[in-house]
Amino acid sequence: MTDAILAEILLPTNELRNDLPFFTKTLGMRLENIFPADNPSVATLSGHGLRVRIDRSAKVGPGKIRILTDDPASFAGGLDRLLAPNGTEIEVVALSPQLVQPRTVHEFGVRRLKDSAPWVIGRAGMQYRDLIPSRLGGSIIASHIRIPDGGPVPDMVHYHTVGFQLIYCYKGWVDVLYEDQGNEMLRLSAGDCVIQPPEIRHRVCHASPNIEVIEIGVPAEHITTIDHDMTLPNGKGDPAREWQGQRFVHHVKDKAVWQPFRIPGFTARDTGIAAGTRGVANIQVARFDGGTPPATKHDTDIHFTFVLEGTMTLKARGEPDRTLSAGDAFVIPPGMAVQYGDCSADLELLEATLPAGFTTTVTNL
Repeated sequence: MTDAILAEILLPTNELRNDLPFFTKTLGMRLENIFPADNPSVATLSGHGLRVRIDRSAKVGPGKIRILTDDPASFAGGLDRLLAPNGTEIEVVALSPQLVQPRTVHEFGVRRLKDSAPWVIGRAGMQYRDLIPSRLGGSIIASHIRIPDGGPVPDMVHYHTVGFQLIYCYKGWVDVLYEDQGNEMLRLSAGDCVIQPPEIRHRVCHASPNIEVIEIGVPAEHITTIDHDMTLPNGKGDPAREWQGQRFVHHVKDKAVWQPFRIPGFTARDTGIAAGTRGVANIQVARFDGGTPPATKHDTDIHFTFVLEGTMTLKARGEPDRTLSAGDAFVIPPGMAVQYGDCSADLELLEATLPAGFTTTVTNL
């Protein structure tokens, strides 16, 4: 038999009789015990997943309690901030995080691998390199992620409150489990990619040594929530299921069909992500096919490119030329004329655009 264990928050009080009505009636907590009987100075209450002990002898600060509810308007008269008689601050917030997409702050930006700051240790021991430092006003985050040692990944079943998320396997391989996608481990090999629809449960399991992936998320700041109740794999489920209008898409490089790219001089493989997201985003891998690509401009909101292989010169109106190589990344604002010059024969680019539908126009620099 396991011994019962509880935890409680200790709060001070000057006069318990003033605090009890606030915590029981206003906050809706339940009184568990109170003593001494003749002149109460200590009370324990519970509610909303929290246990508090209010003690006149406590030498602590009044603290702050956050109440999370699906209906903030009906809690405590609709007030979002309250103050208890003992000084404890109460903040009432939405239980389910609301996705807010910031307005894109457009810029022309280049991030070169050789100029980058050191890698940062992130979630589950992974190393992160930021590919868009400005994050375009918080509208997007693009990360170059690596796990040098490989092997088992100390990850848990989790999901992201996100509008769009891409995982592109750049080098090596990684095994991942996804909700409703069968009982087999899904392996992403170099050149493969998946989109993780909003709130699909998943867990990273194993990775090859020196695995590297490119992860794109919209918006830049989004919440990762651990799901302690779900176990993966969870069976075949419904592979055609949609999460907030988006399907799970697994693009395999070896099965791809190459076709003309939006910029002459390149061919591309369409990942099927534009269709899977109903136009929220498009992901294409383009490779140089010869000739001299013309200058072009686009009218999409977010345009991000990562250099997978080879070298090129990025020419942009009003900007100095940038020589780019594998590991470099850039963002191009709508309406800016750019040209991909001096392309090496092995040049290959990963392009992400949001939304998927936009127009490319041949122009002059």
